[in-house]
Amino acid sequence: MNETITTMIITSCLIVCFFTLMIIIGVKSRKHAADVDGFVLGSRSVGPWLSAFAFGTSYFSAVIFVGYAGQFGWNFGLASTWIGLGNAFIGSLLAWSILGRRTRIMTKHLDSKTMPEFFGVRFESKGLKVAASVITFVFLIPYTASLYNGLSRLFSMAFNGVDYAVCVIVMAVLTGIYVLIGGYMATAMNDFIQGMIMLAGIVAVIVSVLNSNGGLMEATKTLATGQNGGWEYASFFGPDPVSLLFVVLLTSLGTWGLPQMVGKFYAIKNEDSIKKGTVISTLFAIIVAGGCYFLGGFGRLYNIDVKAEGFDAIIPEMLSKLSPVIIGIVIVLVLSASMSTLSSLVLTSGSTITLDFIAPLRKKGLSEKSKMLIMRLFIVVFIIISAIIAIYQAKGKNLFIAQMMGVSWGALAGAFLAPFLYGLYWKKTTKAGVISSFIFGVGLEILQLFISLKALDVSNSAVLSFVFKNSLYSGVFAMVGGLILVPVISLVTAKHAPKSVDSVFECYNDKKTVDVTDSLGN
Repeated sequence: MNETITTMIITSCLIVCFFTLMIIIGVKSRKHAADVDGFVLGSRSVGPWLSAFAFGTSYFSAVIFVGYAGQFGWNFGLASTWIGLGNAFIGSLLAWSILGRRTRIMTKHLDSKTMPEFFGVRFESKGLKVAASVITFVFLIPYTASLYNGLSRLFSMAFNGVDYAVCVIVMAVLTGIYVLIGGYMATAMNDFIQGMIMLAGIVAVIVSVLNSNGGLMEATKTLATGQNGGWEYASFFGPDPVSLLFVVLLTSLGTWGLPQMVGKFYAIKNEDSIKKGTVISTLFAIIVAGGCYFLGGFGRLYNIDVKAEGFDAIIPEMLSKLSPVIIGIVIVLVLSASMSTLSSLVLTSGSTITLDFIAPLRKKGLSEKSKMLIMRLFIVVFIIISAIIAIYQAKGKNLFIAQMMGVSWGALAGAFLAPFLYGLYWKKTTKAGVISSFIFGVGLEILQLFISLKALDVSNSAVLSFVFKNSLYSGVFAMVGGLILVPVISLVTAKHAPKSVDSVFECYNDKKTVDVTDSLGN
């Protein structure tokens, strides 16, 4: 049988099984989505495995496997593996250790279901809640649209030129079905299965690619001496350590301020789940993120014209010569990575715009039934808009959309990371400090957008040229700037600190009685 036909048959069977399972889980989870708390947070009763995999699969999408692994692997060689390790130890281990427990305790105490709602209650400001919800909605749309990137080339490889629009529409519709039916619990359960596929898939792909290049030692030697390579691409820190550091910081520290990531801590069941989830999430990130970037580090072994074909062509080219079974696994891997992140983003956006923007506009408030209906409506709207943008961008190569996708992560992390972190730990954080971070983070990335579009020229300034070198650099400066601005502005405006701050932090002093099996006592 022709190898192309074999690949299509195997891949189709795997995809049908995958999609069927996703829908079944969505239907089975509908009992957990009967009210807002269940639909948005799974009634705050999600265990360690589901929480850890939900965090990891929302973190690592097809953007990483196809786009970032190819681009940064080509730019930094094997040193790009540091990005994956940074994601594991900074973006997962430290995030869980520093944010996990305090987020769960305070958000439960404040009865906040979203990050904007946390800002509104913690700092006694409806304006902050509305502003945060608008920032979230606006910048999550292009970020969501970017998830579809890379699918086109992989599906074309497996299905001989299938239209990219078909891939986007099918993925969007099926993700929408199980999110609309089952809410957060369906998303978490599907994330667990999708995460298992990602773990198995990345290991299988790495082994196959290395074997096709003579093994690890031979592949590394060829990378160091080959036509497209050089010793620096097989070295410890690669050819550009400074740029590598900025990539590590943005992709790792940035998760601390992303609403769809932090939201996973809201839903954790108990103390034991946080401890176990920390370990599971870190190990997941080491294998998936570390594996993706390690794989991308061998991209220069292949004869690819990245100027003509783009970085998204690297990973598909690496996979094109592998067996039909491996290609089928990769397709399902990428679908898993994309759908898990997509489901998290649309649920975050739909709940935020409903609970934090629409509901406050109604003086009489909204009933539980109305909130559920509006949330589901906005989830549909969000999916449709992001799918249209993705298709339009792929067909028209619109520069504005492409650059907007690049600044989304930096704007969200830059605006929210510092206020959320300080809000959990520091009583003296003020509303003015939070506003300064919102303005600085979003403002810096909007400037980056205009500079990237050539609407502004900062080439005459060495400092500005460095800060706005690309969205990776400006995103890091947006986060660091917020971490400096919030305490400085808060100290200056200390007399305007929320009056209820002592009662807010009282939640950390609550006494809990535990069994002797859980604690030895004093």
